[in-house]
Amino acid sequence: MSSLVDAGLTVHVQEGAGRHAYALDAAYRAAGAAVTPEDPTSESDVVVSVQPLTIDQASTLKPGAVTISFLQPANERELLEVYRDRRVTSFSFDLLPRVTRAQSADALSSQALVAGYRAVLVAAERLPRFLPMFTTAAGTVPPAKVLVLGAGVAGLQAIATARRLGAVVEAYDVRKAAGEEVRSLGAKFLELELETQSGVYASVQSEEFLERQRELIGDHVAASDVVITTAAIPGRKAPVLVTTDMLKAMAPGSVVVDLAAESGGNYAGSVAGQETWVGDVLVHGALNLPSSMPVHASKLYSRNVLNLLKLMIADGAVAPDLSDEVLDGCCLTHDGQIRKESP
Repeated sequence: MSSLVDAGLTVHVQEGAGRHAYALDAAYRAAGAAVTPEDPTSESDVVVSVQPLTIDQASTLKPGAVTISFLQPANERELLEVYRDRRVTSFSFDLLPRVTRAQSADALSSQALVAGYRAVLVAAERLPRFLPMFTTAAGTVPPAKVLVLGAGVAGLQAIATARRLGAVVEAYDVRKAAGEEVRSLGAKFLELELETQSGVYASVQSEEFLERQRELIGDHVAASDVVITTAAIPGRKAPVLVTTDMLKAMAPGSVVVDLAAESGGNYAGSVAGQETWVGDVLVHGALNLPSSMPVHASKLYSRNVLNLLKLMIADGAVAPDLSDEVLDGCCLTHDGQIRKESP
């Protein structure tokens, strides 16, 4: 906040906006912002939010206004049309290019860090057994077995957290390079007889590949007490990695936390925001897990927003230059045009 004020911008915050993240109105005022009792959207040149604006809010924006938020074009066609018609320039963190210059603004990664950590705590709370090994006078309690599918930012944080809690952890990712990162955290990397990817980020796979993948990971799912799935591709439906038959083969009381539930789920039966029993196995369809850890999720997100805004600020004003590859890559609407269609 103070960095934006120092850059010459006037910042308005809606009263109570930070309450759930324990950021009080007094703290915003101390940082130089003006706290307003009404929604300042219609009077603002730049509107920053976490979730996309509502249609009603978007309909009040000034022509030429700038918005920054998470916004998946596949899910928000009507909103994009409002932005287009009002000649709003909108940016989405969901489409931020995966280039070095953009890393400090990568809100998907920062929130995935929070989600991966939180996913293990959700699983541990619901699992009817210990995660670590205990040696007691009554006998030895073996450690729980955790399987993490997907070793991106969320997956790696889930691995690290499960290991800290004493679980035995296995992980799989289609990217061979992820194996070194998984092993560095003390987990076993599953080497499946499948074609691997060489890129930094996972890409879409064919249904034939996914079918073979499911065949090979089935036994590992069945042997696990906890499965955490993290495979998601921005703007697309999540790949199905886990089947009902796999869940039925798991021990009673096992837990699956599906971080991809909001985009269709790595288990097709996942419902975002709900818990579903498949036989005696609990499936937790994760919904906005970072919001359950609002303090650090908000601090990380605010830094991402600031770093993206820095690319647009010139002489005390926000003036996006779309010749910049980072801004061009995540700009959805500009000058009366929808620039990025749904995949």
